[in-house]
Formats: sequence, C-alpha cells, structure tokens
Amino acid sequence: MTGEAPDTSSQRIAKVALDEQTVVRRNADIEHERKVAIFDLLEDNEFSLTGGPEGPYSLHLSIEDNRLVLDVRSEDDAETLERVVLPLAPLRNLIKEYFVVCESYFAAIKTASPSRIEAIDMGRRGLHNEGSEILIERLIDSLSMDLNTARRLFTLVCVLHIKG
Repeated sequence: MTGEAPDTSSQRIAKVALDEQTVVRRNADIEHERKVAIFDLLEDNEFSLTGGPEGPYSLHLSIEDNRLVLDVRSEDDAETLERVVLPLAPLRNLIKEYFVVCESYFAAIKTASPSRIEAIDMGRRGLHNEGSEILIERLIDSLSMDLNTARRLFTLVCVLHIKG
C-alpha cells in the first residue's frame, strides 16, 4: 500500500509504502486505521534523517526477522538514504496490549455507554503515546520526528505486526 503527500516541506515523508508481503487479511477496523494513519501521516509530518540528506523522503516499512525496517529513500525511490533496523522486542508487549485494548474499543463502540467508550479510548491513546515515545527514543540516533508522526508510524507498525 502506498500513498503520496503534497509538497510543502523538505523535512517530511512524501510517500509511504508498507511491505504487503508480510500483511495478512485484516478486518475492516484495522484496515480503516491503516488508511487513516497513512492519510494523516502524508498530510502532516515532521521527519528527517539525523545528520543525513534532506528530504522529502519515501519511507518503506517492513518487518524482517522480528525487526522493524525503516527504509528511507529519496522521494523518487531512486536511492536508499538510510536503512534503519529496530528490534521489535521492546515494543512486542505494548503492541499486544494495544491490540487487546483496540478490540475492546471496537466492541464497546457498538454497545457500551459513552463514558465506557471514553475510558477505553483514553487507555488506547495512552498505550499509543507510549509506543510513539519508544519509537522516538529508539530512533533518535538515525531519525528525527515529532510526536504526531511517531503516533502514525506506531499505528503502521502495529498493522505490520499482525500475523495470520
């Protein structure tokens, strides 16, 4: 799955692609979250290589051997600028917890009271923020990004993490 953003700044992701070879059939809620994350990421993000060439960038995300791979390329995909490999172990339990809370949230939307939905959503957002902050911390030597960009990337990491 790929998408492109309008040109507004050089320190940004202009294109994003997910490795669809590792993706299994997703339910409608997860597919919606993926589409929204890609759309929002391309609309507004702050992203740059630490000490590397300026963007805009094309970002290819995949999971290889239980590691997250962020393949940062030139906007035209002609050149790999940086390939960052991040072990998923520090995120694995958080991602599992996030999936459980998301399932509860999607179920609650159908039948629960507004206060119950809000409580579950607060927990979901808390886990999401925690995952985003871990990404920022673990990638700081290679990449720089704002919290909103990290939040959208965390969503995409979760989507890639789904196994059949």
